[in-house]
Parts: sequence; C-alpha cells; structure tokens
Amino acid sequence: MTIASQKMTLEEFLAYDDGTDRFYELEHGELIDITSDSEINRRIAMFLLAYFFQVGIPSYRLRVKTEVIVSGLRISVRVPDLLVLSEELATEMEGASRSIVLMDMPPPLLVVEVVSPNQEKRDYRYKRSEYAARGIAEYWIVDPIAQQVTILEWVEGLYEEKVYQGDNQIESSVLGILDLSVDRVLQAR
Repeated sequence: MTIASQKMTLEEFLAYDDGTDRFYELEHGELIDITSDSEINRRIAMFLLAYFFQVGIPSYRLRVKTEVIVSGLRISVRVPDLLVLSEELATEMEGASRSIVLMDMPPPLLVVEVVSPNQEKRDYRYKRSEYAARGIAEYWIVDPIAQQVTILEWVEGLYEEKVYQGDNQIESSVLGILDLSVDRVLQAR
C-alpha cells in the first residue's frame, strides 16, 4: 500500500520515522507499507532461514528485514524476506547502526522473496530488474499461490530462469544442490 502521495528521495526515506515498528520499501520514490505479510509468507521465510543455517551458512551471513538499496528509474529500497550475504558484505555490515545494504557495498549473494497475494508483478517484474541491476547472483521467487519456486541465476549480465514445482529438488548456483523440494518449502516443514 502506497503511503505518501509525494515522492521521496533516498535521503528522506532513510530519515523517515513514523514512530511505529512498521516496515516500508521505497519504490521509485513512493513509500510502500510492507508490514502485513501473510502467515504462510512468514513461515516460509523462517523455514528457509533455519534450513540455510542447518546446511552450514553461518548466522552472521543470514538476514531478515534488511534493506537493500537498488536502482531503477529512481533509487528504490527493498526489504527482501531473506538474504544470504557474502563474507565481504557481512564484514562491511558489522557494527552498522541500520541493517541496510548501501549502493557502495557488495550485493548480497542471494535474495529470497515470498510472493504475497496481488503482489506478483512486484516480485516477478520490478524486483527482478532491480536485483539484476544490482548484480545479485541469485534471486529466489517463492510463490505459494502458483505453487512454484523460480530461481534466477546471474549469468553474463542477465538472469537465467529455472522454475521448480512439486517434488523437484532445488538447485542453487550459490548454495549447490540442496536436499530441498518445492513441496517442502511451500509446506514450510
């Protein structure tokens, strides 16, 4: 849901505080309220967080509710459901007063977005181009509505797309072959 009718700059967004614990994205200058994730979206994100930790990704390289500055027509700030950071990025973020990946920092290795109802365009189109422009190595679109996981892998300046469904085992260029099926992810078990 768009909050302000007037476009914001990145500086205004970074200084914005409405006195609540709500989460916002900046989309082409518009403030978007993203606080109300569905229960299934939260369960899937938490399941993947626990799974990634279980397969050996250290906790300091895993993030939820971390802002990522991306570019587009105007600078935007996204808050993916889950991030996997490189060692270099994790080191740069140590001691930061705000959990945000700035443009002058290396990009995250992996971004996971769980599609919310009526937000398909945002996750499949807008964020895809923004994450590509940011050079993020891998972008997962977990879609409980379409019952699939789309993995976009950064190859020679473009994303190559693989769609997984049902009991297909997910393969990740960043994480390798995983003992993880789409059904398992969508059931968050």
